[in-house]
Amino acid sequence: MSLKFLIAGLGSIGRRHLRNLKALGETDIVFYRTHQSTLPEDELKGFPVETDIHAALRHQPHAVIVCNPTALHMDVAIPAAQAGCHLLLEKPISNSLDRIDVLRAAVLKGGGEVLVGFQFRFHPTLQIAARLIREGAIGRPLYVRAHWGEYLPGWHPSENYKMGYAARKDLGGGALLTLCHPIDYLRYLFGEIQSLTAVIDSIGDLAISTEDVVEINLRFANGAMGSLHLDYLQQPPAHRVEIIGTEGSLLWDNEDGCLRLYRAPLKKWKTWFPPEGFERNTLFLEEMRHFISVVQRKISPVCGLEDGVKVIEVTHAAKQAAEKGRKVVVAYE
Repeated sequence: MSLKFLIAGLGSIGRRHLRNLKALGETDIVFYRTHQSTLPEDELKGFPVETDIHAALRHQPHAVIVCNPTALHMDVAIPAAQAGCHLLLEKPISNSLDRIDVLRAAVLKGGGEVLVGFQFRFHPTLQIAARLIREGAIGRPLYVRAHWGEYLPGWHPSENYKMGYAARKDLGGGALLTLCHPIDYLRYLFGEIQSLTAVIDSIGDLAISTEDVVEINLRFANGAMGSLHLDYLQQPPAHRVEIIGTEGSLLWDNEDGCLRLYRAPLKKWKTWFPPEGFERNTLFLEEMRHFISVVQRKISPVCGLEDGVKVIEVTHAAKQAAEKGRKVVVAYE
């Protein structure tokens, strides 16, 4: 089956998806863009370009990759879903809960599938961690601590970080939404988040309109506790997870991709390494490979629309908790 893809948004993630589609042999690609990107145009030559989403959809793509700024996702996702397209919808799916029901109805009407772009679902050692937890390797999970600190000006040194969506409230940026991956993989590892408290603030010297640091304390539906730290300030960056159970611990570090298991009864450690050749783009490449299979109706999305909605509901609860200074129960629809 020959597939046609529409990529909406040609910033760094849109171009990564373009390169990965081509690497997987997919070259029938249309672009929808507003020409706001400051990146070079060379790799875009030879592909049809539209500046109106409805004109882009008239090319009749089978699938739409939604990777424009967060606050503009729904403007693309809703008409694309109504047209029957499958969606790879970048995280977070939106910057608010507005129009989520409209998107749900559009997906139902159009009949397409939605894969939300939480690429850490495809991390090989996080997948092992999920299996080990299910198998009881550390006993009953008690506590998880996730830490992700990044230095925002270091993401794309050739660009003005203050102009990027991650730094702009009007485009849906901020550390809470932009770095929301751990909310998804903590749900994947531990189950639903039931309640939380939060502190959301701007304490650095970045001079941006969004928060640059987030601290969230979590209570999961299974009784386990957790904490999540996100920031735009840390140099060098660090992204790691520590999981404590009644019979051992799991330690995962994104820097080397390794997972370590401590079994208390044996008093021994075991380490899993990522496969040879693994690097950051492997996550996105496997995500795209999975999406192509979804479009071909071979499999169901590993991370669907409702997973994306629940992450937004958790971030919404975190904002409420920070504003009110008290614990908030997460309201799932």
